[in-house]
Amino acid sequence: MASADSEIRPGTQEAIPQAVKIIVAGGFGAGKTTMVASVSEITPLSTEEVMTEASQGVDDLGGVENKTTTTVALDFGRITINDDIVLYLFGTPGQDRFWFMWDELAEGALGAVVLADTRRLDTCFHAVDYFERRGVPFVVAVNRFEGSTPYEAEEVREALDVPAEVPVLMADARERESAKEVLVRLVTHVIHSRSSALSG
Repeated sequence: MASADSEIRPGTQEAIPQAVKIIVAGGFGAGKTTMVASVSEITPLSTEEVMTEASQGVDDLGGVENKTTTTVALDFGRITINDDIVLYLFGTPGQDRFWFMWDELAEGALGAVVLADTRRLDTCFHAVDYFERRGVPFVVAVNRFEGSTPYEAEEVREALDVPAEVPVLMADARERESAKEVLVRLVTHVIHSRSSALSG
């Protein structure tokens, strides 16, 4: 699941689409479940549960006070980018009490999308750091929420301290085409990163 190159079935010229694992990460309430659901061509698997009083004082609801559900395991969806590439999307839970699951979810991932919410930009620091330390190529997608400050991409890049080669994109997780464009940019970034590593 870790190659974006198509294979040829022996005895034929038919390309077999490559199954590519992609992680959708970010802070609590950044829009991960929404993005997976909006872009998936299959009915997405979601492990969202209604938040209860037990989460009070545990989950930071600052800036997302109206949020009533939370992902407790993962979100899963699939999208076909072209004849050669099929992406399998795994959305991570956002709260720090579920971070222990990230290593298993990220195993074998080709790349990642880090969703950023400018109302709570600090909540995606962990995701950026996680993928940087593991050498997993990623893009930052700034999910535009109503009422949020309309920061420019370079302002977000500076605030998150991500390198110039990491794409920082503006997106709307609710819109399929916007979410798909983020995924296409991620695949392009992964291919470019791999080419640079081989040539270097």
